[in-house]
Amino acid sequence: MVVTPIDRTPGGRRRYHRLDLEWITVRTRLRATGMPIKTIRRYAQLVSAGHGNERERLALLEEHRANVAARLAEIRDNLRLIDHKIGVYRGRLAAGDADRLWAPVRRD
Repeated sequence: MVVTPIDRTPGGRRRYHRLDLEWITVRTRLRATGMPIKTIRRYAQLVSAGHGNERERLALLEEHRANVAARLAEIRDNLRLIDHKIGVYRGRLAAGDADRLWAPVRRD
């Protein structure tokens, strides 16, 4: 997934330049948002190929953005449920009747 070859010292150690670090950040963030490695590789190939494939890059990123936005909406819904439950517990504890909270009873 290298866009440009990584420079090396005479001793063989990698020498990263600002552009290398920026590219690593881009890949890391794409992965952190759930982009599959296969798609990141495809994106890297497109970038490495240079000009002429900007529409394909844009489409790839727009599709990924839509997926991330959908997951964020789902997470927001889940967070609202958690906030509601926290409110219920706080309210019951403040009222002194937390023992009235529902708890499942197992009947074996």
